[in-house]
Amino acid sequence: MSAMRLDGKQIALEIRNEVARDVQQFVAAGNAPPKLAAILVGEDPASQVYVRNKERACQRAGIASQLDRMPATTTPAELLERIDSLNQDASVNGILVQLPLPETPVGEPALDERAVLDAVDPMKDVDAFSPINVGLLMQGRPRFLPCTPHGIIQMLHRSQIETAGKHVVVVGRSEIVGKPMAMMLAQKNGSCGPETANATVTLAHSRTQNLAEICRTADILIAAVGRPEMIRGNMIRPGAVVVDVGINRVDDRLVGDVAFAEAEQVASAITPVPGGVGPLTIAMLLHNTLLAAKLQAREGAVG
Repeated sequence: MSAMRLDGKQIALEIRNEVARDVQQFVAAGNAPPKLAAILVGEDPASQVYVRNKERACQRAGIASQLDRMPATTTPAELLERIDSLNQDASVNGILVQLPLPETPVGEPALDERAVLDAVDPMKDVDAFSPINVGLLMQGRPRFLPCTPHGIIQMLHRSQIETAGKHVVVVGRSEIVGKPMAMMLAQKNGSCGPETANATVTLAHSRTQNLAEICRTADILIAAVGRPEMIRGNMIRPGAVVVDVGINRVDDRLVGDVAFAEAEQVASAITPVPGGVGPLTIAMLLHNTLLAAKLQAREGAVG
Protein backbone atom coordinates (compact mmCIF):
# COMPACT_ATOMS: atom_id res chain seq x y z
CA MET A 1 0.00 0.00 0.00
CA SER A 2 1.45 3.36 -1.04
CA ALA A 3 2.06 6.14 1.46
CA MET A 4 -0.12 9.21 1.72
CA ARG A 5 1.56 12.08 -0.12
CA LEU A 6 1.86 15.24 1.93
CA ASP A 7 0.86 18.06 -0.41
CA GLY A 8 3.27 20.90 0.27
CA LYS A 9 1.83 23.00 -2.54
CA GLN A 10 -1.66 22.98 -1.07
CA ILE A 11 -0.50 23.66 2.49
CA ALA A 12 1.75 26.47 1.26
CA LEU A 13 -1.21 27.99 -0.58
CA GLU A 14 -3.25 27.95 2.64
CA ILE A 15 -0.46 29.72 4.51
CA ARG A 16 0.07 32.27 1.74
CA ASN A 17 -3.66 33.06 1.71
CA GLU A 18 -3.56 33.54 5.48
CA VAL A 19 -0.57 35.87 5.16
CA ALA A 20 -2.32 37.87 2.40
CA ARG A 21 -5.37 38.30 4.63
CA ASP A 22 -3.21 39.42 7.55
CA VAL A 23 -1.30 41.85 5.31
CA GLN A 24 -4.61 43.43 4.28
CA GLN A 25 -5.55 43.89 7.94
CA PHE A 26 -2.10 45.30 8.75
CA VAL A 27 -2.35 47.86 5.93
CA ALA A 28 -5.97 48.69 6.79
CA ALA A 29 -4.74 49.62 10.29
CA GLY A 30 -2.70 52.42 8.72
CA ASN A 31 0.63 50.70 8.15
CA ALA A 32 2.65 50.62 4.94
CA PRO A 33 2.73 47.24 3.19
CA PRO A 34 5.55 45.02 4.48
CA LYS A 35 8.64 45.16 2.27
CA LEU A 36 11.20 42.48 1.52
CA ALA A 37 14.56 43.35 -0.03
CA ALA A 38 16.60 40.63 -1.70
CA ILE A 39 20.24 40.86 -2.75
CA LEU A 40 21.38 38.66 -5.63
CA VAL A 41 25.11 38.58 -6.30
CA GLY A 42 26.17 37.07 -9.62
CA GLU A 43 24.24 35.21 -12.30
CA ASP A 44 23.57 31.76 -10.82
CA PRO A 45 20.56 30.43 -12.80
CA ALA A 46 18.98 28.56 -9.89
CA SER A 47 19.30 31.59 -7.62
CA GLN A 48 17.62 33.76 -10.25
CA VAL A 49 14.68 31.35 -10.38
CA TYR A 50 14.38 31.31 -6.59
CA VAL A 51 14.45 35.10 -6.37
CA ARG A 52 11.88 35.45 -9.15
CA ASN A 53 9.56 33.00 -7.34
CA LYS A 54 9.94 34.99 -4.13
CA GLU A 55 9.09 38.23 -5.93
CA ARG A 56 5.92 36.71 -7.39
CA ALA A 57 4.89 35.28 -4.03
CA CYS A 58 5.35 38.68 -2.39
CA GLN A 59 3.20 40.34 -5.03
CA ARG A 60 0.37 37.85 -4.53
CA ALA A 61 0.46 38.37 -0.76
CA GLY A 62 0.43 42.19 -0.99
CA ILE A 63 4.03 42.43 0.20
CA ALA A 64 6.29 44.95 -1.53
CA SER A 65 9.62 43.64 -2.78
CA GLN A 66 12.81 44.96 -4.27
CA LEU A 67 15.69 43.10 -5.86
CA ASP A 68 19.21 44.45 -5.71
CA ARG A 69 21.32 42.77 -8.40
CA MET A 70 25.06 42.97 -7.87
CA PRO A 71 27.73 41.62 -10.24
CA ALA A 72 29.82 38.56 -9.45
CA THR A 73 32.79 40.93 -9.15
CA THR A 74 31.23 42.62 -6.10
CA THR A 75 33.76 43.07 -3.30
CA PRO A 76 33.05 42.20 0.35
CA ALA A 77 33.11 45.92 1.23
CA GLU A 78 30.56 46.74 -1.48
CA LEU A 79 28.21 43.97 -0.38
CA LEU A 80 28.45 44.89 3.29
CA GLU A 81 27.83 48.52 2.40
CA ARG A 82 24.68 47.55 0.52
CA ILE A 83 23.43 45.49 3.45
CA ASP A 84 24.08 48.37 5.83
CA SER A 85 22.09 50.69 3.56
CA LEU A 86 19.12 48.31 3.72
CA ASN A 87 19.53 47.98 7.49
CA GLN A 88 19.16 51.77 7.76
CA ASP A 89 16.22 51.99 5.34
CA ALA A 90 13.08 52.21 7.48
CA SER A 91 10.89 51.24 4.53
CA VAL A 92 12.55 47.80 4.34
CA ASN A 93 11.25 45.25 6.86
CA GLY A 94 13.03 42.11 5.75
CA ILE A 95 16.39 41.45 4.10
CA LEU A 96 17.62 38.26 2.50
CA VAL A 97 20.89 37.58 0.76
CA GLN A 98 20.40 34.87 -1.84
CA LEU A 99 22.79 31.96 -1.36
CA PRO A 100 25.13 30.61 -2.54
CA LEU A 101 27.40 33.59 -3.01
CA PRO A 102 29.59 33.38 -6.14
CA GLU A 103 33.24 32.44 -6.08
CA THR A 104 35.42 35.51 -6.56
CA PRO A 105 38.20 35.71 -9.16
CA VAL A 106 41.64 34.51 -8.14
CA GLY A 107 43.49 37.25 -6.32
CA GLU A 108 40.33 39.08 -5.26
CA PRO A 109 39.00 39.05 -1.66
CA ALA A 110 36.47 36.26 -1.15
CA LEU A 111 32.89 36.87 -0.07
CA ASP A 112 32.57 35.47 3.46
CA GLU A 113 29.08 34.00 3.71
CA ARG A 114 29.04 34.07 7.51
CA ALA A 115 30.22 37.68 7.69
CA VAL A 116 27.61 38.69 5.12
CA LEU A 117 24.73 36.99 6.95
CA ASP A 118 25.91 38.37 10.30
CA ALA A 119 25.73 41.88 8.85
CA VAL A 120 21.95 41.74 8.42
CA ASP A 121 20.05 43.55 11.18
CA PRO A 122 18.57 40.79 13.42
CA MET A 123 15.22 42.63 13.36
CA LYS A 124 15.20 42.28 9.55
CA ASP A 125 16.72 38.80 9.41
CA VAL A 126 13.69 37.02 7.95
CA ASP A 127 15.78 33.94 7.08
CA ALA A 128 16.65 33.61 10.80
CA PHE A 129 20.38 33.13 10.11
CA SER A 130 21.65 35.78 12.54
CA PRO A 131 23.49 34.35 15.57
CA ILE A 132 21.19 36.46 17.75
CA ASN A 133 18.08 34.88 16.26
CA VAL A 134 19.63 31.41 16.39
CA GLY A 135 20.43 31.99 20.07
CA LEU A 136 16.86 33.05 20.80
CA LEU A 137 15.62 29.92 19.06
CA MET A 138 17.95 27.77 21.16
CA GLN A 139 16.49 29.32 24.32
CA GLY A 140 12.93 28.60 23.20
CA ARG A 141 11.98 32.25 22.70
CA PRO A 142 12.43 32.79 18.96
CA ARG A 143 11.94 36.08 17.17
CA PHE A 144 11.83 34.47 13.71
CA LEU A 145 11.77 30.76 12.90
CA PRO A 146 13.93 29.45 10.03
CA CYS A 147 11.73 29.14 6.97
CA THR A 148 12.24 25.53 5.90
CA PRO A 149 12.07 23.93 9.37
CA HIS A 150 9.06 26.07 10.24
CA GLY A 151 7.38 25.02 7.00
CA ILE A 152 7.89 21.38 7.97
CA ILE A 153 6.35 22.00 11.40
CA GLN A 154 3.36 23.66 9.73
CA MET A 155 2.98 20.78 7.28
CA LEU A 156 3.04 18.15 10.02
CA HIS A 157 0.56 20.14 12.12
CA ARG A 158 -1.88 20.72 9.25
CA SER A 159 -1.62 17.06 8.26
CA GLN A 160 -2.54 16.00 11.84
CA ILE A 161 0.86 14.37 12.39
CA GLU A 162 2.02 14.85 15.96
CA THR A 163 5.65 14.79 17.05
CA ALA A 164 5.12 14.84 20.82
CA GLY A 165 6.57 11.69 22.35
CA LYS A 166 7.78 10.46 18.95
CA HIS A 167 11.32 9.62 17.92
CA VAL A 168 12.39 11.92 15.10
CA VAL A 169 15.61 11.27 13.19
CA VAL A 170 16.95 14.29 11.30
CA VAL A 171 19.60 13.33 8.75
CA GLY A 172 21.68 16.43 8.01
CA ARG A 173 23.33 18.98 10.28
CA SER A 174 23.24 22.18 8.24
CA GLU A 175 22.74 25.56 9.87
CA ILE A 176 19.75 26.17 7.59
CA VAL A 177 17.71 23.00 8.12
CA GLY A 178 19.17 20.16 10.19
CA LYS A 179 20.29 21.90 13.38
CA PRO A 180 17.32 24.30 13.73
CA MET A 181 14.91 21.48 12.85
CA ALA A 182 16.25 19.40 15.71
CA MET A 183 16.08 22.37 18.09
CA MET A 184 12.48 23.20 17.19
CA LEU A 185 11.22 19.63 17.53
CA ALA A 186 12.87 19.20 20.94
CA GLN A 187 11.28 22.33 22.46
CA LYS A 188 8.47 22.05 25.01
CA ASN A 189 6.24 24.22 22.82
CA GLY A 190 6.28 25.62 19.31
CA SER A 191 4.47 27.75 16.77
CA CYS A 192 1.79 25.07 16.35
CA GLY A 193 1.58 24.04 19.99
CA PRO A 194 3.11 21.26 22.08
CA GLU A 195 1.76 18.53 19.78
CA THR A 196 4.32 19.44 17.13
CA ALA A 197 7.17 19.79 19.61
CA ASN A 198 8.25 17.55 22.50
CA ALA A 199 9.97 15.00 20.29
CA THR A 200 12.96 12.86 21.14
CA VAL A 201 15.39 13.89 18.41
CA THR A 202 18.41 12.16 16.96
CA LEU A 203 20.55 14.41 14.77
CA ALA A 204 22.41 12.19 12.31
CA HIS A 205 24.50 12.91 9.23
CA SER A 206 26.43 11.33 6.38
CA ARG A 207 29.25 10.20 8.71
CA THR A 208 26.99 8.67 11.35
CA GLN A 209 27.91 5.06 12.06
CA ASN A 210 25.08 2.56 11.52
CA LEU A 211 23.00 5.27 9.85
CA ALA A 212 20.53 2.81 8.30
CA GLU A 213 19.92 1.20 11.69
CA ILE A 214 19.34 4.58 13.33
CA CYS A 215 16.96 5.69 10.56
CA ARG A 216 14.90 2.53 11.06
CA THR A 217 14.20 3.59 14.67
CA ALA A 218 12.44 6.78 13.54
CA ASP A 219 8.72 7.39 13.82
CA ILE A 220 9.40 10.47 11.68
CA LEU A 221 12.42 10.61 9.39
CA ILE A 222 13.55 13.98 8.01
CA ALA A 223 16.15 13.82 5.25
CA ALA A 224 18.14 17.02 4.72
CA VAL A 225 21.61 15.74 3.89
CA GLY A 226 21.95 17.01 0.30
CA ARG A 227 22.80 13.65 -1.30
CA PRO A 228 20.55 12.31 -4.07
CA GLU A 229 18.42 9.34 -2.97
CA MET A 230 20.74 8.51 -0.08
CA ILE A 231 17.85 7.28 2.08
CA ARG A 232 16.70 3.95 0.67
CA GLY A 233 13.51 2.05 1.38
CA ASN A 234 15.26 -0.47 3.63
CA MET A 235 16.36 2.40 5.91
CA ILE A 236 12.75 3.28 6.79
CA ARG A 237 10.65 1.65 9.48
CA PRO A 238 7.32 0.43 8.08
CA GLY A 239 4.67 3.05 8.81
CA ALA A 240 7.08 5.90 9.48
CA VAL A 241 6.50 9.44 8.20
CA VAL A 242 9.19 10.58 5.75
CA VAL A 243 9.94 14.24 5.06
CA ASP A 244 12.35 14.82 2.16
CA VAL A 245 13.99 18.26 2.24
CA GLY A 246 16.53 17.54 -0.48
CA ILE A 247 16.33 18.75 -4.05
CA ASN A 248 19.02 17.49 -6.40
CA ARG A 249 19.32 17.48 -10.18
CA VAL A 250 20.37 14.09 -11.58
CA ASP A 251 20.35 13.49 -15.34
CA ASP A 252 17.88 16.36 -15.87
CA ARG A 253 15.58 14.97 -13.15
CA LEU A 254 14.82 16.56 -9.80
CA VAL A 255 15.15 14.03 -7.00
CA GLY A 256 15.22 14.31 -3.26
CA ASP A 257 17.48 12.83 -0.62
CA VAL A 258 15.07 9.88 -0.40
CA ALA A 259 14.59 7.14 -3.00
CA PHE A 260 10.92 8.01 -3.40
CA ALA A 261 9.66 4.90 -5.24
CA GLU A 262 11.15 2.63 -2.57
CA ALA A 263 10.17 4.80 0.39
CA GLU A 264 6.59 5.24 -0.78
CA GLN A 265 6.01 1.50 -0.39
CA VAL A 266 7.18 1.50 3.23
CA ALA A 267 6.17 4.83 4.78
CA SER A 268 2.70 5.84 5.97
CA ALA A 269 3.16 9.41 4.68
CA ILE A 270 5.83 11.04 2.53
CA THR A 271 6.64 14.35 0.86
CA PRO A 272 7.27 14.30 -2.90
CA VAL A 273 10.11 16.14 -4.67
CA PRO A 274 9.25 18.55 -6.11
CA GLY A 275 6.01 19.75 -4.53
CA GLY A 276 6.70 18.81 -0.94
CA VAL A 277 8.79 20.97 1.36
CA GLY A 278 9.97 23.51 -1.24
CA PRO A 279 6.78 25.59 -1.55
CA LEU A 280 6.55 25.89 2.22
CA THR A 281 9.90 27.66 2.48
CA ILE A 282 8.66 30.65 0.50
CA ALA A 283 5.35 30.68 2.37
CA MET A 284 7.17 30.96 5.68
CA LEU A 285 9.42 33.70 4.29
CA LEU A 286 6.28 35.74 3.62
CA HIS A 287 5.09 34.97 7.15
CA ASN A 288 8.40 36.19 8.60
CA THR A 289 8.36 39.38 6.50
CA LEU A 290 4.92 40.30 7.83
CA LEU A 291 6.05 39.44 11.36
CA ALA A 292 9.10 41.68 10.95
CA ALA A 293 6.90 44.55 9.82
CA LYS A 294 4.63 44.08 12.85
CA LEU A 295 7.57 43.96 15.26
CA GLN A 296 9.15 47.07 13.74
CA ALA A 297 5.83 48.94 13.78
CA ARG A 298 5.38 48.02 17.44
CA GLU A 299 8.92 49.10 18.27
CA GLY A 300 8.38 52.41 16.49
CA ALA A 301 5.13 52.98 18.40
CA VAL A 302 6.85 52.24 21.71
CA GLY A 303 9.83 54.40 20.81
